[in-house]
Amino acid sequence: MAQRRMSLAISAASMRPTVIGRQQAIACGHYLAALASMRVLDAGGNAVDAGVTAAMALAVLQPDIVSFAGVAPTLIYVAKEDRVVSLAGLGYWPAATDLNRLIAAGDGKSVPEGLLRTVMPAAPATHIQALRRWGTISFEQAATAAMELARDGFAVYPFLANNFNGAQDQYRRWPSSASIFVPNDTPPRYGELFRQTDLGRSIAGMIEAEREARGDRDKKLRAAHDFFYRGPIAQAAADFHAKNDGFLTAADLAGFEVPVEDSLKVNYRGYEVHACDTWCQGISLLEALKIIDGFDLAKLGHNSPDYVHMVTEALNLAFGDREAYIGDPKFVNVPTAALLSDAYAARQRARIDAKRAFGKLPSGGNPENKPATAGSHEHMYAAARGKVGMAPDTIYAACMDKYGNAYSATLSDTTYDAPVIPGTGLVFSSRGQQSRLTAGHPAQVAPGKRPRLTPSPALAMKDGKPFMCFGTPGGDVQSQSMLQVFLNVTQFGMQVQQAVEAQRFSSANFPNSFAPHDYFPGRLCIEEDMPNGVIDEMKKRGHDVQVLPRLPAQNGAVCAVMRDPNTGMKHAGADPRREAYALGW
Repeated sequence: MAQRRMSLAISAASMRPTVIGRQQAIACGHYLAALASMRVLDAGGNAVDAGVTAAMALAVLQPDIVSFAGVAPTLIYVAKEDRVVSLAGLGYWPAATDLNRLIAAGDGKSVPEGLLRTVMPAAPATHIQALRRWGTISFEQAATAAMELARDGFAVYPFLANNFNGAQDQYRRWPSSASIFVPNDTPPRYGELFRQTDLGRSIAGMIEAEREARGDRDKKLRAAHDFFYRGPIAQAAADFHAKNDGFLTAADLAGFEVPVEDSLKVNYRGYEVHACDTWCQGISLLEALKIIDGFDLAKLGHNSPDYVHMVTEALNLAFGDREAYIGDPKFVNVPTAALLSDAYAARQRARIDAKRAFGKLPSGGNPENKPATAGSHEHMYAAARGKVGMAPDTIYAACMDKYGNAYSATLSDTTYDAPVIPGTGLVFSSRGQQSRLTAGHPAQVAPGKRPRLTPSPALAMKDGKPFMCFGTPGGDVQSQSMLQVFLNVTQFGMQVQQAVEAQRFSSANFPNSFAPHDYFPGRLCIEEDMPNGVIDEMKKRGHDVQVLPRLPAQNGAVCAVMRDPNTGMKHAGADPRREAYALGW
């Protein structure tokens, strides 16, 4: 009887079971992408093959907030090379970008909506680079699921239907967008078949270019890349920009490649946690981990008032530094090593008052311990009123295979704030909205410079082997939700599915990364079913509390795949706050 009670308690730990596979596992933002990915794994493909398959399918399945021609920051553990690599799946501003024109075209404070916020579309190049360097299958094999879902359609699900409905007036601004996303002047409804015929044709064109190319696998993959960046798709985009006075040219696209970089990493209590470089916000997760490393989390207790307060303040310090220092490292001298050092973490930790909230964005710290402390850009933003809304969003994919490889990628880009390139079904990356127009800001617009990206996958190692791939949609919430899920597993012993379902909280105590960069001093967003007393206690400590419903998901929708260090089994969890799903074998 005791054993039976124990098994019932374990099964009740989460709404869904943690999926456990002996050989492989996938967790990503939509069940059809998970299924497409698992087919690749079942056929002998590796985690890169399966991850890329999922990534391209997800861009079709969540087309309102994930563009096939968007961003795709990617981390991969390559078993044969025994290293973690980062693919910088983020485009830069075109060579002809004019800061003064951007200022004049909008409110002067943020990058205006429309064609002018276009940066290089990085996702297709990222996926092809991953396949070329570490995959085993063809572009056709990886892209067929995405092509079929675009050409033949899929059923509109509730979250997508709500987003289509909410963005319908924005889509109507451009005929090329309205014809896809508001067909017959009506947004697609739940349960209806939704097709993206032009997008399917564009993907099919890349597949055909690979088929027709002569030479080895590498040359064939390059042909698919060139069809997009040097062929008909690039020409259509360049012509559209020329006709509509945009910045993008054929030369910009022809020269675009995705760099392979070293990741950033920190050690946290026996785990080595990796993120992409400072062109994205991944360093915020790493810095928060370093600050939290000085807390006795077991003593604080999971989601206790003390835990919520201390973790929130650690995140606020990391976001103060993000605002002060973080930008494209090719243009900005980011003190990365100092920001992630033990000594600096201790100094930052000492700034936290255990009983009183900061109440506003903490100024950037002094990581290099110089006589003059760097200032924050917090003063540039007036306090916003009202409630923190749903962030322009993204989607995530994680995969581990039987060969020891691991894949972690966050795919994104909204399609309702810039026009579809006619005939292609593609909105080229509108991620320029995360740049700033303010002189001296580390994310200020400049030709060739990358915006400071919110999508930021993570990959943790333990004892020299992959331990966890994890990520989430959610804009500025990403690092915060990812941190909590990682701690739920590593410090509180939760099953993976239980860890992603647990109640979460997030700070909005900084200028939002998305235009118009709203700033809510002291704001702390807490899900409504947080343990009793937490919300009232946070108010007493000076946090400006906003209570969030669990649905719609404003505190992220985390997916994770974990390799159990003891058994080698792959445990996968997918957040039920969205259509995310996990599979394993």
